[in-house]
Amino acid sequence: MFKNKILSLNDLNKKIIKEKLKKRKIILCHGVFDLLHLGHIKHFKEAKSFGDILVVTITPDQYVNKGPNRPAFSIKDRLEALAALESIDYVAENNWATAINTIKLIKPHIYCKGPDYKDQSKDLSKNIQKEEKAIKSIKGKIKYTDDITFSSSNILNKFGSIISNNQMSLIKKLNIKYNFKVMKKMIDELKKLDVLLIGESIIDQYVFCEALGKSGKEPVLVMRDLETQQYAGGALAIARHLSSFTKSVTLLSVLGQKKEYEKFIKLNLPKNIKTHFIYKNGSPTIIKKRYVDRINNNKILGVYSINDEKLDNDNEKKLEILLKKLSSKKDLTIVSDFGHGFISKKIAKKISNQSKFTSLNAQINAANIGYHTMENYRNIDCTIINENELRHQLRDKDGSLLYLMKNLANKLRTNNVVVTQGSLGATLYDKKTKKTFKCPAFASKIIDKIGSGDAMLALLSLCLKKGYDKNFSLFIGSLAAAQSVETIGNSKPVNKVKMLKTIEHLLK
Repeated sequence: MFKNKILSLNDLNKKIIKEKLKKRKIILCHGVFDLLHLGHIKHFKEAKSFGDILVVTITPDQYVNKGPNRPAFSIKDRLEALAALESIDYVAENNWATAINTIKLIKPHIYCKGPDYKDQSKDLSKNIQKEEKAIKSIKGKIKYTDDITFSSSNILNKFGSIISNNQMSLIKKLNIKYNFKVMKKMIDELKKLDVLLIGESIIDQYVFCEALGKSGKEPVLVMRDLETQQYAGGALAIARHLSSFTKSVTLLSVLGQKKEYEKFIKLNLPKNIKTHFIYKNGSPTIIKKRYVDRINNNKILGVYSINDEKLDNDNEKKLEILLKKLSSKKDLTIVSDFGHGFISKKIAKKISNQSKFTSLNAQINAANIGYHTMENYRNIDCTIINENELRHQLRDKDGSLLYLMKNLANKLRTNNVVVTQGSLGATLYDKKTKKTFKCPAFASKIIDKIGSGDAMLALLSLCLKKGYDKNFSLFIGSLAAAQSVETIGNSKPVNKVKMLKTIEHLLK
């Protein structure tokens, strides 16, 4: 029965030890194998000819990075499809994102890859180089098959239901102007930008719990805390998103008077992020604690540790001096105003009067709703806002989205207004040309919406500063947002390699 071929890695290792005692030569193939096609079948047949026992390990679902709604087939389906092939002796789900640890575990004589991996410079992740190093470290060899090359992504994009009509329409529009090589070069060009980021530093704490039930004496849900995870949030998260795309990020932010969490922050920021902190008198470092049901990751309760009063005169003077000193040396300024007392009307005006390209996200949240406004800013090059926040900002529940975007553009004298709409994607209004651009959402699985707007702000701002096409800029911003919602909170920054691989597969 072919299902007997499907083993855990530990059981596979035991089998391989026995095969080696029989002097059998072991070949290992590794990949996603999301859609089994003729190219795969020929690849496995040739790989088997290099030795006696062919082992195939498969990338787990959580590590598949080929764009939205991938993998199309679950790990269970992919294992069974491969196990049905006569040329394959054993299949196993890998425990890691790459084959490096698997190679070191089972120690095959040959690690076999397809012909499209011969030119290692095309491998964006550089994992093939690491895997080659791993096979050589255990005295094995890497070999490449000569079979014809098919693309699972190309087949699924053309004939599957992986990509929606709206997504396909945008991709085709972009593909007329740019191929992957050009897009990659455009994203690489962002590295030249030197960014000033202004906004509050926030420590996001997630307390994962399980429900015990109702209290015996009160109508209260009782939870047991299991684990607490802590992430760099607020402007810190935006800085991390920017860090792998730009050469340098300078963060101008605020911490509590006692400098709480400064060591944690510096340990969690990449080296190309330079920090300048105002230590707010009489205030703690902002902590946003969220209690989360471990079963489904639903948030149950939020508790903020915050002092949202305005900076005192001494603190504000220090902020003014730093703003003047830092802004003159940067290519663009990104402002994420969480409305917790860091950026006063006076400072907002000074930011607005800069000649540099400036992007703004002034967020409404539980602590500032009804008080926070974008109208402290003027002459901004790009403003990003959620649709609900836009309606609240303009006190208009029923007006058309385009009418509201034009209204905000005129009020703030902003060149570009971008409205995010969750699963409906994002819309950009260009005040100068009076044109509207739309981009569908690209998230395939939503784990946590926290921080998605920040991720879009980071990448969209860079693209618009470079003067890139509005459709392309929205596309890159949307891919950044999609990465963000697929992780808990701000646990992971937007990854450049992951984005490039997603684009590469979408364009096939």
